[in-house]
Amino acid sequence: MDNSTNGSPDLAPPTNGGTLQDSKGWDGKLRVDRRAVVTNAEILSDPEYTNEDAPPVEQISADEDLLEDYELDTDDIDLVHCRISSIPALRLERFTKLEKLCLRQNQISHIELPSSLGPTLQELDLYDNLISHIKGLDSLIHLSSLDLSFNKLKHIKNVNHLKDLTDIYFVQNKIQKIEGLDGMTKLRNLELAANRIREIENLDTLTGLEELWLGKNKITELKNISHLSNLKILSIQSNRLPQITGLSNLPNLEELYISHNALTEISGLDSNVNLRVLDISNNKITHLANLSPFEHLEELWASSNLLSSFEEVERELAKKKELNTVYFEMNPLQLRSPALYRNKVRLALPQIQQIDASMCQPFALF
Repeated sequence: MDNSTNGSPDLAPPTNGGTLQDSKGWDGKLRVDRRAVVTNAEILSDPEYTNEDAPPVEQISADEDLLEDYELDTDDIDLVHCRISSIPALRLERFTKLEKLCLRQNQISHIELPSSLGPTLQELDLYDNLISHIKGLDSLIHLSSLDLSFNKLKHIKNVNHLKDLTDIYFVQNKIQKIEGLDGMTKLRNLELAANRIREIENLDTLTGLEELWLGKNKITELKNISHLSNLKILSIQSNRLPQITGLSNLPNLEELYISHNALTEISGLDSNVNLRVLDISNNKITHLANLSPFEHLEELWASSNLLSSFEEVERELAKKKELNTVYFEMNPLQLRSPALYRNKVRLALPQIQQIDASMCQPFALF
């Protein structure tokens, strides 16, 4: 997941071999520099001027065929940052074996795909466009991956007939409610980060879900996910959670990202014995406690809290043989004695290979 999923997308290189000229992605298709000087300016106002060597007007193509170099039996088309505003203009119906279509970072406002793609298309990527409504997917019954991140969606509609979907990416839209996903039992990964969601709801039929990404929303309570027994990854960062609840029936949970909330303690995780990654950074947690159930913990991210005790670090983590990474920077235990901090962590946790962003050699254990 995350996929994940945050921040402005990087500018992709042009696919036609040109060189980007400005921050908006102009790639030289105008063939002349925007500040070019016309040497013979008088010809612009001379109706008698003609060039005998110029081709007839009807031979000059108005639009470039962006797909002219693709074989008609290609299964993968990738047109990133090509200033495309109309899908029909691409004449995709000529590609009878197309499985993957990527139209990232264009100017598409409507999904208008030929029905002839229905039998073959499996992955559709429309990340970073201008789409405000989900329409035009009726015939794509074999679609397994759909990416509409960084668009202008306000509602989730017209997707639950796509029963083969395993991955949905709706990151950074204007979605206020989780809806329209009933009966999608094959869905494994749902990314709804950076929206306007206030409540976790309407996930009752998504029993196969393994990854749920809800970071940067407005959620105040962890609820309505206890039936997701196959869930392995839960990201609920940057919300408004005062405590951890509702996870006791998720025995397969391996990664929990719950940073940037309003937590004051680590609790409510006694049943999640298979946790490998726990991110509790940027909360208001004062004591490192209740970590004994996590025998397979590999990474603990606890930066920017109120932790002050190296004794608690040793008590809670020293016996975890699989633990290799810890983050404690910007806690009182680091801020009080920054020069000694790393050595104290290494003494408390001799098995550690990484402290904050720096690698370290684990102490030899005899």
